[in-house]
Amino acid sequence: TATRILLTLFSLFLFIQVFGLSSVAQVILGKGNSGQYLSINMAFGIGVTLGIYAAGGVSGAHLNAAITITQCILGNISWTTLVAYVTGQFLGSFMAAATVFALYYDAIYNYTNGSLTTSGPTATAMIFSTFPAPTVSFQGAFFTEFTATVMLILGALVIHDEKNNAAIKSAQPVLTGMLVMGIGLGMGLNTGYAINPSRDLPPRIFMAIAGWGMDVFTADHSWWWVPVAAPILGCLAGVFIYKLCIDFHNHHEPGHETENEKEQAGMDTS
Repeated sequence: TATRILLTLFSLFLFIQVFGLSSVAQVILGKGNSGQYLSINMAFGIGVTLGIYAAGGVSGAHLNAAITITQCILGNISWTTLVAYVTGQFLGSFMAAATVFALYYDAIYNYTNGSLTTSGPTATAMIFSTFPAPTVSFQGAFFTEFTATVMLILGALVIHDEKNNAAIKSAQPVLTGMLVMGIGLGMGLNTGYAINPSRDLPPRIFMAIAGWGMDVFTADHSWWWVPVAAPILGCLAGVFIYKLCIDFHNHHEPGHETENEKEQAGMDTS
């Protein structure tokens, strides 16, 4: 089962990340003539939607290492499953970065004159991984990633919580894609919203190998660990907030639950 999960997530993450990363490449390398910031958000949203449609039956669509780690801490999945999920996510993400690099190889070299850099007028590292905006403090950037991931997990729980008012199953992937797009539209300015260690770290490792060098790790006060740590902490905080504000009350208001059950029974009958 672990191998099946690993292979599925590998293929899915490859699929999703290619949508997202290639849209960033098109905006940067096209110098704004082949898309804008909105097109990046839409591409990531579309990628997530299709990924969840494809993965839902196999892995419950575990496409974010922060959510996977949180599930493991809460005891919902085993450590071996965690390792299989995260390995699949990381390998898929790494291969997606390699695929987009191959796809836009000529354009990258034309844009940079063969000099692959993380900063400067022809920087291209932000095609593959996130970096903080020059105007934001390190603490502000960390808080942005943390808050954006809190919003991600809260939104995901609202969409999927069967005990509350969950969306119908076939609509859940579309709504999750819209959630990711919404986060990008409102919280992308400071850090480019990684909100997922699997989305950010493997492409960074790929860049270090492919010619950008270790600068991708040392740049911006060694920024690389923030898109790993902040989403995990944000995910845990988001689950806690959800349980405190919504989930806890659902369990302790029998009248409310009965009302929901009546409604469900009515729907089943009709």
